[in-house]
Amino acid sequence: MSSAWLWLLCLSVPQVSVKAQTAELHVGVPENYGGNFPLYLTKLPLPQEEAKGQIVLSEASRVLAGGPFAVDPESGFLLVTKVLDREEQQEYQLQVTLETEDGHVLWGPQHVHVHVKDENDQVPRFSQAVYRAQLSQGTRPGIPFLFLDASDGDEPGTANSDLRFHILSQSPAKPYPNVFQLDPHIGALALNPVGSANLDHALEESYQLLVQVKDMGDQASGHQATATIDVTIVENTWVSLEPIHLAENLKVPYPHLIAQVHWNGGHVRYHLESQPPGPFDVNAEGTLYVTKELDREDQAEYLLRVWAQNIRGEDYTEPLRLQVVVTDENDNAPVCLPSGPPISIPELSPPGTEVTRLSAEDADAPGSPNAHVVYRLLNPETEEGAEGQIFKLDPTSGSVTLGAAPLQAGQSVLLQVLASDLAGAEGSLSSTCEVTVLITDINDHAPEFTTSQIGPISLPEDAKPGTLVATFRATDADIEPDFRLMDFAIASGDVEGTFSLDWKSDTGHAQLWLHKNLSYEAAPSYELVVVVRSVLSLVGPDPGPESTATVTVLVERMVPPPTLDQGSYEATIPVSTPAGSLLLIIQPSDPTGRPLRFSLVNDSEGWLCIGDGSGEVSTARSLEGAQPGDSYTVLIEVQDADQGVLISGASRDPDLASGQGPFSFALGPNPTVQRDWHLQALNASHAYLTMALHWVEPQEHLVPVVVSHSDRKWQLLVRVVVCRCNVEAQCLRKVGRMKGMPTKLSAVGILVGTLAAIGFFLILIFTHLALARKKDLDQPVDSVPLKTAV
Repeated sequence: MSSAWLWLLCLSVPQVSVKAQTAELHVGVPENYGGNFPLYLTKLPLPQEEAKGQIVLSEASRVLAGGPFAVDPESGFLLVTKVLDREEQQEYQLQVTLETEDGHVLWGPQHVHVHVKDENDQVPRFSQAVYRAQLSQGTRPGIPFLFLDASDGDEPGTANSDLRFHILSQSPAKPYPNVFQLDPHIGALALNPVGSANLDHALEESYQLLVQVKDMGDQASGHQATATIDVTIVENTWVSLEPIHLAENLKVPYPHLIAQVHWNGGHVRYHLESQPPGPFDVNAEGTLYVTKELDREDQAEYLLRVWAQNIRGEDYTEPLRLQVVVTDENDNAPVCLPSGPPISIPELSPPGTEVTRLSAEDADAPGSPNAHVVYRLLNPETEEGAEGQIFKLDPTSGSVTLGAAPLQAGQSVLLQVLASDLAGAEGSLSSTCEVTVLITDINDHAPEFTTSQIGPISLPEDAKPGTLVATFRATDADIEPDFRLMDFAIASGDVEGTFSLDWKSDTGHAQLWLHKNLSYEAAPSYELVVVVRSVLSLVGPDPGPESTATVTVLVERMVPPPTLDQGSYEATIPVSTPAGSLLLIIQPSDPTGRPLRFSLVNDSEGWLCIGDGSGEVSTARSLEGAQPGDSYTVLIEVQDADQGVLISGASRDPDLASGQGPFSFALGPNPTVQRDWHLQALNASHAYLTMALHWVEPQEHLVPVVVSHSDRKWQLLVRVVVCRCNVEAQCLRKVGRMKGMPTKLSAVGILVGTLAAIGFFLILIFTHLALARKKDLDQPVDSVPLKTAV
């Protein structure tokens, strides 16, 4: 072929008209073309008008000169000028332009993609002439242990490079001639089921296989190549492992080796999984590691599974199982359960009653000493003695029971219990549990009166029903308000219902009221027994007896006081009046009435005297020191002969001597005086003093009486003698020892002496009689004189 075809031609074109170029052209050229050259490939869309310029053919911005491609300037065809080899270059990216001599583009560029079509001109080749592999007993069938590598220079993806692998021969042919299988597509060599079941290292230590690779896929024709595989049978080292015990919180450098596995076959990769997931790993040599500290409380055991896999991640055999047990360290203190509401225990609960059962949880290994929790009572008391304890604690079970000490209702006790592991041994960890125990109240106390005796209380006979007689107050030692509700009742002493009680159950107070009219003749006094009881039933072994209060009520007989015929008396006498002279007679307004008793209260000079029953006022002695014109005023007391004292308001004060009523009278401020005595005004000048009680201490009393007149006040001390009386209303006076009378000791002495004398005389008499009898017995019978018969 003329070399002129290899050069780009310069054309003389009179006019240049640049047209838009068409899309990229695709052209296929068979490699190893055996025909004539040049080979016309495709017509280029050059401009039809004559244009002066040259056609430029380039590839990748490089102008092709003498290359395998050219353009026919006359026909505009793209030519290939020599044989192409796809294995040298598969594709060409060409560009065609029409340019001036100075490089100005008149037309183009036109892109042309040339693809070199493959021919099966390449022979497959193994990567190795001889392959060597180790095969471990126990390898599962169908799991490749060797991958053959072969290549073909022809175009990939075509039949020319579609390779197939085959086993041509096996040596030795024991125990069977076909113990291996080869995947024809990928060249993966594996045991078949027969080989896997019968492979024995002791019988056959190696095999040699002749294998073939062929292109053109499954077609009969094609290029082929062979290689040899030497397979060494090795012993199975994939054996199970004993459980591994790892201490928690182990202080060692990490990762820390814990085990070693080994698959004796070749081309192995190890894969590890942990269940549950844990800090474990395996390297390419089969070394197992733990990568950080373990915590038994987070996870006590792990199950590791290790696989031996080929390069495709297929398992040669079953995975090894490795159990990792995390051994316990005493790194957890007992934890008390959260305290709930206070525990209520009724008072008077018997000793031994279980209050609560404490429970502290230790996260260390159950059943180990690290989790063996014991309990010790810290508060409110230690457990040194058995007596007087409020609570007892079982150190093993944590059971808290009541001790022998009494409980107080309303008491709140904070129990503090130390929970220790290691059974409380040295080095143990501990924590404090707290429980609040509330002692609840029961109705075990009977209400009690604050005082058991009230009175005597004096009531006038004309007191109106509705009069308040007395007020009671009772207390209850219980705490609960419902247990302190009380009922009151008159248990005895009021058969006729003369009195009534009024109370509110929740106050502890009751009032005794007069319910009916009083009658001194019917009942001069009352002794009422009032009982208080709890509204709710009492419980407990000894709630106590019912509490009672005794009220003594005395009825005052209403007797009008005696009255005189005059409010005041005057007598004018000479200074020389002798003693015993009658001055005047005090007369009652009703001379026929009850007998009266008269007395002088303030006869300071002792000049006067008065008849006790007659009322005759006489001079008691001469009026020594008196001057003519002087006045002398005395106070006359008039009272019933059997009760009361009449008090006159006239004062001996000279400034008030001529004063006439009205006088006002009041008892002194002493509460005892006001309780024991009663003062009632008779008229403007006199008042009547009587006993307010039926019983006043028998003795002499000085009763202070405050008398008021106008703007002046003075106090009188009224002497009243209270005595015990006989049936004739006569005072019984205490008699002292009479002069010359023996004392008790002397009387006893005299009595003893008299008895001794009597005894002495009796002894003498009996002695004499005994001697006389003995003398008679000693005389002869005939010496006894005969009695004279009459």
